[in-house]
Amino acid sequence: MGTRTVVNEPEPLNPVEQNDLLLEITLLLTHTLPEGWEEATVAYRALGSHSEMLAQYRRVGRRLPSPYAPPPEVAELFERLRAGMYRSGQGTWNTATFRLTYPSSYDVDYDREGEPKWVSAPPDTARDEELRKYPRDARFLPEWLGGEAGAEVGAMPIAKPYEGSEPDGTPILAQRPDVPAEERDALVNYLEKAPILLAARSFSEDMMDPQRAPSVPMTYHTDGTWIWPGAVAYYLRAHGVAPDPELVAHVRDNGFELPDLPEPVLSAALKYLYSTFER
Repeated sequence: MGTRTVVNEPEPLNPVEQNDLLLEITLLLTHTLPEGWEEATVAYRALGSHSEMLAQYRRVGRRLPSPYAPPPEVAELFERLRAGMYRSGQGTWNTATFRLTYPSSYDVDYDREGEPKWVSAPPDTARDEELRKYPRDARFLPEWLGGEAGAEVGAMPIAKPYEGSEPDGTPILAQRPDVPAEERDALVNYLEKAPILLAARSFSEDMMDPQRAPSVPMTYHTDGTWIWPGAVAYYLRAHGVAPDPELVAHVRDNGFELPDLPEPVLSAALKYLYSTFER
């Protein structure tokens, strides 16, 4: 079930385009920060069309920070970044905390789940405006945005590393489209880094190379939409076995970026996974 009420979703930004915007923010800050600055922090918070930006900096040799007013263009860049990082059904972040270290090193944290620590509370209309602009499916909707505690998920597709096994255990490989070489590392990273629902302490046998020491992870992962065993990433990385093409398309649509999953979603996904074992 979803809350989607719009047809035209924001145009997604790939990681390179996101980094370009962060570099623009860096340039604006480094050219407008007071002389002698050493570190600066900018917090941008938004809900619907309501936003606020707070910043401070610290001078060399000073322990306490001082307030700082970034140019308005910085807020515009953050809003472009927020729109470009929207993922269909999953929403986008509401708080970005950008840290800059002299002369130009930076890092940034995004919070998609937590309620922003507002200085000026948004109007009552901001929540509905946010969900019209950046729709979220129910399982990605935190309580402060109107979601219910203990989110439920319906049936979730569970990917298989291969189609089945011969009587001697040899995997039966389907005619799946190959994963393009330029996407393989990003796909493996997504599959391996996704939250783990279940994990055993041991490893299972590599059915495509039985002579190899047991090295297939006995895990189950999820991104809130799909569930897959750790073997899916293993066989892709070790033997080039393409995953389910629908899973690959889903990861590609996500820009190879994992969503932040609230605990109720993970609990509901685990509950569903257990239910499949009982069938």
